Amino acid sequence: MSEQASPAPGPGAHIHGVVRRTPTRSGALAGLAALRGLAGLRGLAGLVTPGRRADPAPPADRPGRPAVRDLVELVRSPRGEGLPDMSGTSNPEEMGGLRFGYGTNGFANHRLEDALGVIASLGYEGVALTLDQDHLDPYAPGAARRVAAVADRLRDLGLGVVVETGARYLLDPWRKHAPTLLHDERERRLDFLWRAADIGADLGAEAVSFWAGVRPEAVPPEVAWDRLVDGCARLLEHSEVPLGFEPEPGMLVETIAGWRRLYDALGRPPGFGVTLDIGHCRCLEPGPVPECVASVAEHLVNVQIDDMRRGVHEHLEFGEGEIDFPPVLAALAGSGYRGLVAVELPRHSHAAPDVAARSIARLRAAWAAARDAARPEEAAREGSR
Repeated sequence: MSEQASPAPGPGAHIHGVVRRTPTRSGALAGLAALRGLAGLRGLAGLVTPGRRADPAPPADRPGRPAVRDLVELVRSPRGEGLPDMSGTSNPEEMGGLRFGYGTNGFANHRLEDALGVIASLGYEGVALTLDQDHLDPYAPGAARRVAAVADRLRDLGLGVVVETGARYLLDPWRKHAPTLLHDERERRLDFLWRAADIGADLGAEAVSFWAGVRPEAVPPEVAWDRLVDGCARLLEHSEVPLGFEPEPGMLVETIAGWRRLYDALGRPPGFGVTLDIGHCRCLEPGPVPECVASVAEHLVNVQIDDMRRGVHEHLEFGEGEIDFPPVLAALAGSGYRGLVAVELPRHSHAAPDVAARSIARLRAAWAAARDAARPEEAAREGSR
């Protein structure tokens, strides 16, 4: 089977010949990859006609995939072997550890293989992998082989993965994040998101994350909204990986309330979840950050974590903003969410290893503080019985 690379991104560009591998998992979501039946995933080989699959029914000689609804439920409220349901408890002592990851957009100056190695060696359990020019570019020559190699690398390192799609200049060298699902050229963005979903399937990703984009001045609000709903619906039809839509400050959908409106407009599909950036909660949302977590607990499929200040969209290292993290981590653990909680520091690549080392140390300290704070409350409850 041969490989063919796309000369440039666009709705007519295709990649063929993906080499199938079977990534395996260590840790809490060990059953997720097996549940998906990764040995026969289509991924990039399925992009024969934009929006359509080459083999819509799984061949008889390999297992089919479960419904996206089942995958979402596994990430949110696992019931599988070794994954006790803790969604009804508020005691972090009983919930097990959170799974911390790190975003590769914070390692932009590293080769992807090297970045994955550093992240794993620091003790992270997963990565938020942003598809970009130097990090698994879906339009590069040999993309299919690269996907297979990265799947092997993730497996060997025992790293979980979510796929992020926020590369700044991957589709247009002149305009940041353009085109989006709101632009006249929105088919190019949709083609990229289809490819991201297929790569996510090949990697055994827990979610594929995306956002709306900033509304172009020439596009009326009602037209932009209709385009967004249409694009999300088409991506939902294509994707076999849970989708995490991220409310992003300054974009057409920037708050949890905006996500709920979009979710309703799509008919509340099970595969359409939330990517929640903890920093954004402090930046824009009216309530305390732990309450933001609780408000979308049943829809969480991906979590990004960073510090931030009220009204300022700047991703900061822990301790440089205004967020009290122990209550936030306790809220995440108590929500039943078992996906990755990945550090999101896209402007810190110049010191990536040091920043990543500081970040995991501070997350562990905050998690320990959350557990310590729960012990007196639990003891008091036990004493009152």
